[in-house]
Amino acid sequence: MQADEYVKLADVEDDLWYFRALHAHVRRELLARVPTTQATRILDAGCGTGGLLKRLMPLSSHWTWSAIDFMPQACELTRLRCPGCDIREASVTSLPFDDASFDVVASVDVICQVPYPVDSTKALAEFMRILRPGGFLILNVPAYRWMWSYHDISCHTRHRYSRKEFREQIVHAGFRLGRISHWNALPFPLVVAKRKLFVSPPGASDVRAQPAMIEGVLRGAMAVEQAWLRTGGSFAWGTSLFATATKS
Repeated sequence: MQADEYVKLADVEDDLWYFRALHAHVRRELLARVPTTQATRILDAGCGTGGLLKRLMPLSSHWTWSAIDFMPQACELTRLRCPGCDIREASVTSLPFDDASFDVVASVDVICQVPYPVDSTKALAEFMRILRPGGFLILNVPAYRWMWSYHDISCHTRHRYSRKEFREQIVHAGFRLGRISHWNALPFPLVVAKRKLFVSPPGASDVRAQPAMIEGVLRGAMAVEQAWLRTGGSFAWGTSLFATATKS
């Protein structure tokens, strides 16, 4: 991700509809899987500016959070936003933690930023290594190669996944796949139109505050999607892919 993107991300991450929805997906799966009264060690593998940590750390005083990011600027911003959290500068392909030392690894919009398939496979192997037996993995990646746009260039996305690629990488790493679904499905036509039909300035991304009316509509769409996914439903289309898996 470009340096100025981290500053933009820190400014809008807590309120922007996309991150609110993404973090809600992670929250849903954590609460469904991990009792809030149980001592649990969780890693945010690729924390960016700490939005996920800031939103989910208050869920339980029994959960201990750590985080890594490859960029020093991201780590510094996260330390400022999430005091008391163990933040380390590292890559998902070489994690500075002992074997079987975490109960949960969450890595959202991160393995798409390392070369596919070699380094993304290394990252999944590292997640497998540091998870305890029965440990839980939460992943999110951008979907569809044909959706490549200015946004991916600005955010340094290396690969947008097909559902088949995503599933195969997780299973080939030795994980037992839980659920996998597209999401950001209802706004999908609008996102496609914006990224593929309209020209945006060089270096721009979609990480920016939206007008209040647009933000409200998109939050409403995400609430509908969340309700459907909470029932166990899934989407066959959408700009992102979300998956959970377990270390056997």
